[in-house]
Amino acid sequence: MLETITSYVAIGDSFSEGLMDPDPDGTPDRFRGWTDRLAELLVDSPAGGPELLYANFAIRGRLLQGVIDEQVPKVLDLKPDLVSFCAGGNDCLRPRTDIDGLANQFERAVIAMRDEGIEVVMANGFDTETMSPLLRAVRPRVGVYNAHLWTIAQRHGCHMVDVWGLRPLYAEDMWAEDKIHLSPDGHDLVARQALATLESGHSLPTTGFGMPPRTTRAIRDVVVEESKWAREHLAPWVGRRLRGQSSGDLLSPKVPDLSPVRKIAVDDEVDVTAAAHEPGFSGGGPSDGEGSGSAEAAGERTGVDVETAQLISDDGRVAVDGRRIVKEDEDE
Repeated sequence: MLETITSYVAIGDSFSEGLMDPDPDGTPDRFRGWTDRLAELLVDSPAGGPELLYANFAIRGRLLQGVIDEQVPKVLDLKPDLVSFCAGGNDCLRPRTDIDGLANQFERAVIAMRDEGIEVVMANGFDTETMSPLLRAVRPRVGVYNAHLWTIAQRHGCHMVDVWGLRPLYAEDMWAEDKIHLSPDGHDLVARQALATLESGHSLPTTGFGMPPRTTRAIRDVVVEESKWAREHLAPWVGRRLRGQSSGDLLSPKVPDLSPVRKIAVDDEVDVTAAAHEPGFSGGGPSDGEGSGSAEAAGERTGVDVETAQLISDDGRVAVDGRRIVKEDEDE
């Protein structure tokens, strides 16, 4: 177990900013998230205490280099007892990202913080196996990045929060409507996984690598749902990327200075053990069938660069026409 933590800083992207976990005070576009929840839990934990100070510099949309350039220097100035450093997920979404190079960047930042005596807690990437077909395509890249992160944690004495292996996290109610960010229950579960890791060095008591059972849906319903998701959530992301914009542009950190942790009633604990042993826990998500075509062809048809077409097409299943996301065999 750690020595008593008196100060904790969170850095990273939307995962650590806490997107889709609305702030209890109702402030528009401000989120609570697993890092706020972890700070709240630490106040009542032997690892922390009521005098704990907390800051959060994480900003949605940030690539790893942005986190290193903007947020790591602030950590080095403050020298908190603990920093949670979770970044690189947005980079993994980009097909041309050099995953080995990404891990090298991450490790250099970890070394800089560890050299200052700062305890570093990391989280590996989500398993996208049961997510949208468009996100399943990044699973191999995330898997390689995760392997590097585990190595970095072992080399430098960091604490690893295993979200890839936290199978109850992949139940449908753990995810927000955008299928990219966690719901409040999902953030709560990650916070408890992080606390268990810090307190004991072990994960919460789950076993196996099957996924929680998911709602069985007709293929037509799946297509309608995926098309709606693409219009409402993927298309805006693609548009921002083509314009060179980020969802975090012009945003400031939500907790810019070390401050006392807000007193918020902690939600009832998610029963991860029960969830892990529900009947059918070894099942997978619905099958959407096979696509056809290629990213190059999708790019030629739509005027989108090949890299972006590869990302959004899932082997040609979906393309962008500048107005909306459509199935390739759908009438325009």
